[in-house]
Amino acid sequence: MSYKAEYIWIDGTEPTALLRAKTKILADGAEPPVWGFDGSSTNQAEGHASDRVLRPVFTCPDPIRGGDNVLVLCEVEEIDGEAHRSNTRALLRPIAEQFAAQESWFGIEQEYTFFKGSRPLGFPEGGFPAPQGHYYCGVGAEAVFGREIVELHLDRCLIAGLKISGINAEVMPGQWEFQVGPASPLEAADHLWVARYLLYRTAEEFGVEATLDAKPARGDWNGAGAHTNFSTKAMREGYDAIITACEALGEGDKPLEHVRQYGADIESRLTGAHETAPWNKYSYGVSDRGASVRIPWQVEVDRKGYIEDRRPNANVDPYVVTRLLVNTCCAALEKAGQV
Repeated sequence: MSYKAEYIWIDGTEPTALLRAKTKILADGAEPPVWGFDGSSTNQAEGHASDRVLRPVFTCPDPIRGGDNVLVLCEVEEIDGEAHRSNTRALLRPIAEQFAAQESWFGIEQEYTFFKGSRPLGFPEGGFPAPQGHYYCGVGAEAVFGREIVELHLDRCLIAGLKISGINAEVMPGQWEFQVGPASPLEAADHLWVARYLLYRTAEEFGVEATLDAKPARGDWNGAGAHTNFSTKAMREGYDAIITACEALGEGDKPLEHVRQYGADIESRLTGAHETAPWNKYSYGVSDRGASVRIPWQVEVDRKGYIEDRRPNANVDPYVVTRLLVNTCCAALEKAGQV
């Protein structure tokens, strides 16, 4: 018997990379091998030297095809084995290894918006729905749009063995969120990319587009983010380490370094309104959803826990946000002797 392996990779489209996928038929018992593709069609090569390499890094059951079929997440390499310039996972690996002893955990809240044609799902033709308010965690046909897609996506993520930890409707019609984690930097990012793939494929079956645009509807509507919860062993054991991490994220050029890599069109979302801090001002506070970084109230009460970086866009590359947070916070904690 043979089985189907769906090879998935991140392409070189800018400013926001896209997912690509193709199928390989493998003999029963065979491991997914290194494969290749035409990089000139994915913004990863020129036509005169277009071969690029797919190296499997994470495999899980394929919940769409079922049976023994699998999903195969890959890194993109040059033909000489070097990481391709679009391969942001390769940049995360050495940073994750350097600070592995600090045991970083991530939980990423992936917001997204369903579109049917040119409008968000639930927006009436030729007009606008009632103002945001009752859509968040809503119940009922007048408040919720696309639940059948969301539930099927959740089931598929669970069958695939992904570390998905919840779902909820968001503040705009057709806008939803799922959460991945807690998990280590590479695992959180790998699982989020595969969960995104399953989201797109599931929505595709309903003739609906799932978009990670930072501001899918202009006007008085919330944008779409990927709030990133982060902790180290020291942070989970003591409050001083939490303050050190928050201070490190605001030091010198760090705020701008992070924001510039937190997703395309971030200025349209981080305006200081709609539960955001301005993109060019850094702040942190307890229970403050208008701050750049929030310390949950329970964390202050317990004097230990985690922080939530509220700046990343929905379209952020999870390999980038995990690398930046680990590098900035863990270096500061190491310097302070809080490891």
